[in-house]
Amino acid sequence: MADTLRRLVNTTTCKLLQNKLESWYKDYHINSCDQNLNRCCELIELTSKVQGELFTILSLAASEGGVYCGIDTIKSRFLPWLGSNFTVITSGVTSDTSFTLLQESAEKDRKLWELTTGHDKEMLELETELNTTRRHLGAVKQELAEAHLELDDTQNKSAVTFQVTEDEIIRLRTELRSVREQVRYYKQKVEMLDDYEHKIRQLKDEVSFLSAEKSSLQERVPGRCSPISFPSVSRFSPTYGKLTNGSRQARLISRFNDIYANERLHAQNLLRRYVDDLEMVKQIVFIATAEAFQAAKMAFRQFKLRVRKTLSPSHRGPEPLDDTVIDYIIRNLDLYDVQSSINDVIRNISVHPKISIPIDVDFILISSFIREICRVAFAMQTLDPPLDIAFTADGELFNENKYRRSYDSDFTAPLVVYHIWPALVENGTVIAKGEVFTKRGALWAPSKSQSRSASPVRSRSVSPTRSLSSRSRSPSPLRRSISPRR
Repeated sequence: MADTLRRLVNTTTCKLLQNKLESWYKDYHINSCDQNLNRCCELIELTSKVQGELFTILSLAASEGGVYCGIDTIKSRFLPWLGSNFTVITSGVTSDTSFTLLQESAEKDRKLWELTTGHDKEMLELETELNTTRRHLGAVKQELAEAHLELDDTQNKSAVTFQVTEDEIIRLRTELRSVREQVRYYKQKVEMLDDYEHKIRQLKDEVSFLSAEKSSLQERVPGRCSPISFPSVSRFSPTYGKLTNGSRQARLISRFNDIYANERLHAQNLLRRYVDDLEMVKQIVFIATAEAFQAAKMAFRQFKLRVRKTLSPSHRGPEPLDDTVIDYIIRNLDLYDVQSSINDVIRNISVHPKISIPIDVDFILISSFIREICRVAFAMQTLDPPLDIAFTADGELFNENKYRRSYDSDFTAPLVVYHIWPALVENGTVIAKGEVFTKRGALWAPSKSQSRSASPVRSRSVSPTRSLSSRSRSPSPLRRSISPRR
């Protein structure tokens, strides 16, 4: 019985019957009478086949139940329906109910088939999408592995490049240090060469002086008392210094102001590389300026004495000897031994008690600034009257006619804390104002820095003027070399 039922299910006769019924229903009004009858007969044949199978299953099911099983069901449902030639409707199931059941069964089968087909399609699509995703994931994994390899390669190259760059930087720094040492060495050579050239010119000038003196002495032999004129001075105008005094004064004042505006700032920038305290840098520049004026005035006095001593034996002109000496100095300013004055200034500011900087800082950094100040100060001594810087003292009262305040000063403070630039005076009259820093209560504030060294020389030095007067005034060997020989 189970085999017969499985065969009935597998043949899907009921499903085919339902499909034919639906097709017939759709085409019923279109078909002819013969076509409708043929359709009906075809359905009856199919129904008879289904009924034959069902009767076979009924017989087998009844035989499996034995003699008494199923007798009530056959009596109540099958025999009445069989006695009425398959048209008697039992009290439990009507024809509409049977048709409805068949229709519902066919509808469920159709939906089940559609769901099965849709599920199969969805499964196929999901498998296809899954395969595509797997392939994409494999490609991404491959790209990720390649990216890791490239990253490792880049890191290795970067490490090698960094090492090479670091070695190159070390090598370049070594070369730069070597080049700087060479530049420093050549600068010293150039300065020595300049000193040699100055010395040669001075020796030549001294030789000319001595030759002239020798010739004058030879002409003073008894019986020959003719006046002798000094060849190196006779061609100069005795009033040259007085005639050009105004123009030289204006030019020197302008140069003094240019040094304040340009060279002073450059010197401050050089010192700021090694000294962090801007106040200390400004004081160093001011002290260097004051010491340069003192050294230049000392050198001028010594130079003037040597020239006067040289020219006095041969002077026969109507003009005063002092005018002749000044004219000679004006025309031979290049004979001034400025390097000796620079050395004196550097030596003095190195032991100045107000200066506190690192021990390894050398004031040769600002030698060009000191050179310009010395030259200007030396040339100012040739004026009539000469120009000089005003006397200064920390804690002095602020004088508006003499100074101007710096931009960071307290404009209500009456006392000067420190000087930034000296005032230029002529016989006590201010020609060019200086610059100072003023602040209330700053003079009584404790010192922020310690002295560079505790040498006895620094402890005895009180001011630029006193330190200048305390040092020896004997001329240097280079200066003695240009003094006239007897």
